[in-house]
This record gives sequence, C-alpha cells and structure tokens, in this order.
Amino acid sequence: MPDDNNSRAVWQISGGPVVRAYSDVFLRYGVGLIGPGDSGPWSGGREDRDFEGSFVRRFASEMRAGDIVLLRTGLTRIRAVGVVAGDYVYLNSFDDVNGWDLQHARRIRWSELPVEYDFGRSVFGANPPRFSRVHNSVVSDFAHRFVGSPPTHWQGAALPSLPCEEPDLDEIPCAIQGVLAEVLDLYPLFQNPAGFGEQPTEDELVGHFIIPFLRALGWPPEKIAVKWRYVDLVLFSALPRSPENCHLIVEAKRLGAGVEGALSQAKGYLKNLGISRDILVTDGVRYRLYSCRNDFRPVAYANLIRLKRPAADLFARIRRP
Repeated sequence: MPDDNNSRAVWQISGGPVVRAYSDVFLRYGVGLIGPGDSGPWSGGREDRDFEGSFVRRFASEMRAGDIVLLRTGLTRIRAVGVVAGDYVYLNSFDDVNGWDLQHARRIRWSELPVEYDFGRSVFGANPPRFSRVHNSVVSDFAHRFVGSPPTHWQGAALPSLPCEEPDLDEIPCAIQGVLAEVLDLYPLFQNPAGFGEQPTEDELVGHFIIPFLRALGWPPEKIAVKWRYVDLVLFSALPRSPENCHLIVEAKRLGAGVEGALSQAKGYLKNLGISRDILVTDGVRYRLYSCRNDFRPVAYANLIRLKRPAADLFARIRRP
C-alpha cells in the first residue's frame, strides 16, 4: 500500500440502479464487482468490444492495491469508502447478482458511512459510468481525507469470506421443461430492441411466462386469480376466492425492472387484504420468494435462464400443496 496517501488513485464504482441495486453484496463480501461477466475472464489479449467497452480492462489492469474506491449509489451520493485489497480476479460465484453477471471482481475493504454522503451536485458526471477514475478535486479531497482520518483500523481488517459458487441444477423437473424451453427461446429476443421492438409489458409476461409456470407447478386456473383486488396474481388454497383462502400473492414486474424492489408494494396489498402471506416477486424469468413467517426475508430464488441447484427449493415451496 502506498505510504503517501495522496498518491492513491480514486475510483468510483456503481452499486447498481435503484431498482436492481447490489451495493449490499459489495459490503457483505468485501468486493467490488462489474460486468458483463459472462464474456469470461479478462486478459491482456482480449479486446474491449468483448466487454462492452473499456470498463473491465481498466478495472482489471489499472487499479492498484491501496487505491481508494467510492461506492456510488446515485448521481451525487456514495454509500461507502473502500481501499483496494488485491488484484483482479474472476469469481463465478457472482454470475447472478440480482440478475446481473458481475464476475469481474476486486477484494475491497469497505467502510460504510452512517448515512449516504451527498456531494450535492453531479460530481461523477451527468451520466456516470459503472466504473471510472475520479478526477474531480472535491471528491478526491474527500476520499483522501476520509482514509487518512481515524478510525483507520478498517483498512487492515480481515476480509469477509466469499460465497461458494452455486452448482447448476442437476435435473430440471419434467413439469417445467416446456415452460423453461420457451423462456430460453424468447428471452434473447426480448433483449434485442432492434429485432423485437419495445419489451413486453407486465401483462404479457404474466400471460406468456408466469401463468404457464404456475400451471406447470400444479395450480389449476380456478385457483389462479389475475388482477384480483389490484394484486397481479393470487394463488388460492381453496375456493371460494377470498382473502382467508389466499395461499400466496405474486407481484409481477417488467423484464429487468428489478424484482427486489417489488416487495414493499406487495406488502401493501397484503395490508389492504388484512392478511399475512408469502410473497413471490418475478419478472417472468427471475423469481424470489419472501416468507411472511420470517419478517418477509427472502427464502428462495430461481433464475430460469441460469438455473442453480437452490432453484429446486423455490419450485418445491410454490408447487401446489
């Protein structure tokens, strides 16, 4: 680590858009991550076009141990200040971070701020990139003063353990194989605006992906309500369709809109219904289940285009009892 604090370069790294943020992952595991990671590890012989620009090359080759990193959460705000703790590594355990492929990694010792610090203006640029070096003197001065001021013990603290890479799902349940095949066929098309046009609406995803998925898991049509009392979908354990017979509610979002941001809206629906039930949020491809018995903590997850072994638990939990 450089002895002269002011010799350290200062970088900013995005914690993700508000609707699909992943700054919590950075802080929990002591990492900085960027994508696209599915293109494979960076090496000196690879072209920038393989990685949608120069971000990955600069992240992998220009950062140095001891450099300062600001965890940016908006145009003007930061959530944490960090110090780079090691060389570039490619970690496949981060191939699905809220749907993002972020395998390009650096270990970083973070110091989370008590509250987000707001510089009050767009010091990172009008449209800041996912990762870049900071040349703004106000930001640079802030960063150097922060790491040079006590307490500084965090800069030498042990790094958190990294998550294990989740193995692929061994065997896809026969019941969902047809639905999965359709998702795998259509998802790349939806992601190509030049070839497809505007992305499908929530209602389209409900019709084309979500209801077929629920039907494949054993739910009959009479127990799947659509737009019932303003809820996107409701699964009923028995008839008649009434709040007390509600088994699970489903909140649907557009592709890429971030299913994690849908929880509070779904909880509001439960409050209006006067019940407490599990919540499933989905964009038709990614499904995350929150348990009402565990203060709505996430308990199961599946990404249909990147199926991992824990997805079997989600299938089991939402299959018709």
